[in-house]
Amino acid sequence: MSISVGKAPFHFSYHPGYNLRLGDHVFPSVKFERIREELEKRGLLGPGNLMEPVQATREQVMLVHTPEWTSALMDGTIRYEQVMKLEIPYSRPMVEAFLYHTGGSIVAAEAALRDGAAFNIGGGFHHAFAGHGEGFCAIHDVAVAIRVLQRSGKIRTAMVVDTDVHQGNGTAGIFEGDDTVFTLSIHQRDNYPYFKQTSDLDIELEDDASDEDYLAALSESLNEAFARMKPDLLAYVAGSDPYREDKLGGLRLTKAGMMERDLMVLQAARARGIPVFVTLAGGYAMKFEDTVELHANTALALANTMGV
Repeated sequence: MSISVGKAPFHFSYHPGYNLRLGDHVFPSVKFERIREELEKRGLLGPGNLMEPVQATREQVMLVHTPEWTSALMDGTIRYEQVMKLEIPYSRPMVEAFLYHTGGSIVAAEAALRDGAAFNIGGGFHHAFAGHGEGFCAIHDVAVAIRVLQRSGKIRTAMVVDTDVHQGNGTAGIFEGDDTVFTLSIHQRDNYPYFKQTSDLDIELEDDASDEDYLAALSESLNEAFARMKPDLLAYVAGSDPYREDKLGGLRLTKAGMMERDLMVLQAARARGIPVFVTLAGGYAMKFEDTVELHANTALALANTMGV
């Protein structure tokens, strides 16, 4: 496998406000700044291909989320039990960060339609439901981006391919019964969330699944998904937590296996002429540097796929 390093032929979205400011928390939200720095170091990111998003608006958030949940977040009326379910401390900077991440996914989705691909150095908050947040996810940025583009008439259909180690339960719940959005989640069966939703296609893996197990299942699932829909846009939720040394995961993928995973998804979309935007989702490696490296490697895989 040969990966070339050079200026990426697509845009990245990032804002300094991406840090959720969670303090001492298992979710290392400082990772977004470190990933941006790593991408600059690798020569993939520079002023010419960096987009700085604005915050998503209340109207945009409410294309997906209920007025009650939107108000709870944006107006500070959130209840104690809602914060407990969210599993991160509530603060105004946290809410503003989620709004920036969502704005980042919106501009990345729009850029993907223009350029064929784009990369949000954040986002992928796939556990957020229409009426509540959970699992560190308050606003479902990917769903909002899809709805914004659908409302504007820029796309009719979309597909979400989620390779985070945890099922994209919020994604499944939001798009349940919607034949304009196909949801695929490949995840560890015996892991959070313990009560799963039903995606259009769920691939549940046993504990300690290897590179070989994972990649075989992913290849089969992608073939099935694309046989059922050729979408106008693909959202790739590329969690780094299937990695073998992740604190919240239980699969056994190596760094090489993770790269093959990314290439498989991205090349499948590219071969079919489907624009793709990438979001990061989870990543909790024992060594923080591994989380940064794995997320940066996803951008490298996209650069390779786009012909750098």
